[in-house]
Amino acid sequence: MSSTTNGQWYPQEWPERIRALAAGEITPVPPRRAATVMLLRDTDSGPVVHMLRRRASMAFAGGAYAYPGGSVDARDQSDQRDLGWAGPTRAEWAERFRTDEATAQSIVCAAVRETFEESGVLLAGPDPETVVVDTTGEDWEADRAALVAHELSFADLLARRGLVLRGDLLGGWAHWITPEFERRRFDTWFFVAALPEGQRTRNASTEADRTVWTRPADAADGYDRGELLMMPPTIATLRELIPYGTVDEVLAASAHRDLTPVLAKARMEGDEIVLSWPGHDEFTKRVRTHASGAEAGTGGEGPGDTTRNGTA
Repeated sequence: MSSTTNGQWYPQEWPERIRALAAGEITPVPPRRAATVMLLRDTDSGPVVHMLRRRASMAFAGGAYAYPGGSVDARDQSDQRDLGWAGPTRAEWAERFRTDEATAQSIVCAAVRETFEESGVLLAGPDPETVVVDTTGEDWEADRAALVAHELSFADLLARRGLVLRGDLLGGWAHWITPEFERRRFDTWFFVAALPEGQRTRNASTEADRTVWTRPADAADGYDRGELLMMPPTIATLRELIPYGTVDEVLAASAHRDLTPVLAKARMEGDEIVLSWPGHDEFTKRVRTHASGAEAGTGGEGPGDTTRNGTA
């Protein structure tokens, strides 16, 4: 069961799980690595970003707006030698992410693969200088469906079509980790990318019931009015896009983004649990609890002061 306030979604089981974690009664679930991509394109009124709305029936963040993305597949890492690769080297991505090369590859590969699976957009081309211009048609749909069903690896798809992954089209933007008290946890890397010329998005995800192109400021306004449901990393990254006038400006800024992971903290103050996300005060939440663990009230530091987890 969950609640919403000012556009954010949070589960009512949090207070009980936070106390149990503090008491050593539960062990944090290891987070699964994941990647999500903010696809952007220029318009006369500035950049717009592609978003999807998760089906209300989804157990995880149902009804929330998010970006295309998902978990790392084991083959995103194991197919290292066979994967066509262009752009920054694995070592360069590893340095950017502060991890090893195999893990860095898996994150970049997952970002490109999941974007194709959920939006039909493919950040790949015949060579390091070009990009596929059309990913429509029955043959492409068959390959996309095979990827989703894990019948085909991304490396095999690229090799069969004579393509290389265009990692240079991606820019690292943010890094969020689901709080330790959550049942489902993700270690998620957020990327930005321009929609390749000639390609178009579509709702290819079975998890979404709607997709939109929207100005970040408009989506943020909808969130502040309580009309659009979003998780903290989604609204936080949207607000960070607002100052930029073009997609090129966003991509240039990505090279200087701080990718230190954002992880929620929880502490007890009397009969209240205080939740906070370092560097993101708008998500601070105070939950008054009874001995039974039920929530008795909320409070915060401005619009959108309730909380959710650290994935797309």
